[in-house]
Amino acid sequence: MKVNIAQYIVAASILVAACFSANAQQAASVSITVKNHRFQPAEIHAPAGVPIEIRVKNLDPAPMEFESVRLRVEKVVPGNSEGVVRVRPLEPGRYNFFDDFHQETTGVLVVR
Repeated sequence: MKVNIAQYIVAASILVAACFSANAQQAASVSITVKNHRFQPAEIHAPAGVPIEIRVKNLDPAPMEFESVRLRVEKVVPGNSEGVVRVRPLEPGRYNFFDDFHQETTGVLVVR
């Protein structure tokens, strides 16, 4: 079977395009800690247009529930443990979140 150079170029172009597409959707990771019913830091930042993973480390002995109406997420994180909240790609803006078990515990995700 004889393959010409044009077929290699087309195949290589498709492979490169697929790699760029996969990298474009690689999730951005941000971390936040909960201690004494406070988010630390209370403001986190992430890039626009890519999926976001928010790593929540709960240093309190009691469980907490990371929740956001605008982000359409909720995740219970048991005491002294960690959880990951996965968020769809977002437009630039400010997205509030809170601990549903302690609603005075609030924070904001700033997407740029």
